[in-house]
Amino acid sequence: MKIAAIILLGLAAGIQAGTYLDRFKEQYEKIHNSANGYFSKEGVPYHAIETLVVEAPDHGHETTSEAYSYYLWMEAINGYVTGDFSSFNTAWNNLETYIIPTYQPTLGGYNPSSPATYADEKDTPQEYPSPMESGVPVGQDPLYSELKSAYGQDFMYSMHWMLDVDNIYGFGDAQGQCEGGPEQSGPSLINTFQRGPQESVWRTIPQPTCDVFKYGGNNGFLDLFVGDNSYTPQWKYTAAPDADARAVQATYWAVQWAKEKGVYSSISETVSKVSKMGDYLRYAMFDKYFKKVGNCVGKYDCQGATGKDSAHYLISWYFAWGGAMPNYGNWAWVIGDGASHFGYQNPMTAYALSTVDELKPKGATAVEDWTTSLERQLELYEYLQTSEGAFAGGVTNSWKGRYDTPDSNLTADTFHGLFYDWEPVYHDPPSNRWFGMQPWSTDRLAQYYYETKDSKAEAILKKWVAWVISAIKLENGDFQMPDHLTWSGNPPDIHVSIGVYTKEIGTASATARTLAYYAAGSGDEEAKTVAKGLLDALYKYATDKGITIPETPDQYGRFEEPVYVPSGWTGTYPNGDVIDSSATFIGIRSWFKNDAQWSKIEAILNGGEIPEFEFHRFWAQTDVAIAFGTYGILFDE
Repeated sequence: MKIAAIILLGLAAGIQAGTYLDRFKEQYEKIHNSANGYFSKEGVPYHAIETLVVEAPDHGHETTSEAYSYYLWMEAINGYVTGDFSSFNTAWNNLETYIIPTYQPTLGGYNPSSPATYADEKDTPQEYPSPMESGVPVGQDPLYSELKSAYGQDFMYSMHWMLDVDNIYGFGDAQGQCEGGPEQSGPSLINTFQRGPQESVWRTIPQPTCDVFKYGGNNGFLDLFVGDNSYTPQWKYTAAPDADARAVQATYWAVQWAKEKGVYSSISETVSKVSKMGDYLRYAMFDKYFKKVGNCVGKYDCQGATGKDSAHYLISWYFAWGGAMPNYGNWAWVIGDGASHFGYQNPMTAYALSTVDELKPKGATAVEDWTTSLERQLELYEYLQTSEGAFAGGVTNSWKGRYDTPDSNLTADTFHGLFYDWEPVYHDPPSNRWFGMQPWSTDRLAQYYYETKDSKAEAILKKWVAWVISAIKLENGDFQMPDHLTWSGNPPDIHVSIGVYTKEIGTASATARTLAYYAAGSGDEEAKTVAKGLLDALYKYATDKGITIPETPDQYGRFEEPVYVPSGWTGTYPNGDVIDSSATFIGIRSWFKNDAQWSKIEAILNGGEIPEFEFHRFWAQTDVAIAFGTYGILFDE
């Protein structure tokens, strides 16, 4: 009787059960166990439990918009499992509080007819600062007035990409309010990358998003990046559009499941805010300086565009915005990005924003734009797919980030006039070397196919799935995944080979989820079997903190790498670390020497081998949870 009562209670509460949904709940509880340290005291998801982590974030207790988007997705699945979507709303509210910048005081002074002053992107950090060139033509921003009319505000509703959760740098800008300093205990918006494709994380000079010249040099940090006659204190933010798109994608599922369970009204307010973010996400569809898209060669020759002639309709690597601090002027700027990596594309988001009534944005042309984007993204997958099945890098409207003339072998077969780039945006390491880009993006394509049965998506996926199944190593209940990919050729004759294998947690779970969605949509039993095999293999590495597989980070010999600072330039960080021409990665991050694992780095720097580390990255651990949950939703009886 007691067992029957428990079963009935579970059914009444809307709780779903099954082997893989049970594994989701187990992983979910580990992530939410405060003793494991995945969240700050404010409820912000850390990039990793561990602090000595150097990847895109340069400290484990920073976080990214990526992590927030995974947090939202995990909570959507929790809503499916429990029938209660309150944690989904909690995740969004925390996201809105901490990583959508609240301080945009002079955006009302923005002139959409003159969105930004041009500056070249250079090849190496040593070529910066890059001079601003007011004589280079720029186009008109076709979104700003439309968005202001739709929402009645001078405010960009987008996530900034990075948050210093514990204020380790000490900028302490209090969620974009330009207040605080080292004494502030809570999260602080910061930025790092800004100096071309060779500026790996090891060569960055982190800077505040509100630069009031309190730290850095005489002009704060601004004159390290752009050359100008004079400098004005300003605020500035950068969005990572794949994260904003993932938040929309997660919300699509929350909408479906909440409606299915009869509790949609409980998330309707959050959904309207996500729709709004999807409206502003359209800035990812536009050339950096709103120049004409297609065969845009020569920064003086390629003219500024009007209307949507500056739209490539893909999800680019970033967009950014900023402006003068009050009392220093009433102006602002906005830029898009001409470079689009296949790994950032999200046809599921385009589908959601163009067809789902609850998510259709208010902007007058938003549904039209996302409808066009969906078709353009599918075309891009076709254009970049190799004969083997993998997807090559991406395309750009601005060769080398300065509208240079591409090599002649790249102009014969363009994508709507955009040039193929095997390593768009960054080159250290090459941006399409990491296998993880493959399942990250293809997962979204598989979700779209599962929902729509689009024949174009099916044909693309069938080819990719065959390649990836042949590339996975599943033996004796264990697994290995491709890690490094190498590329040759140009469209339409691009080829891929696998250079290095690894046991990376997040790429394995993302691949399993991709295969599961494809299998559920197509009935492909082999894809289902491999998905299950990967998830079962991952589960064998379960510990009390999540899924734990030791790894050897091959970049960890670079802590003493020089960081380029122009001769004669001198500045300081809030803790007193000096920034000058002798700067090194560790020299401007001396606080790392107090880290509990610093002795491992000292041993490397003294000539030792790189040892194994254990990392519990939030995105990877939640990806595993989501993969378990997805497989359970699709296949658990």
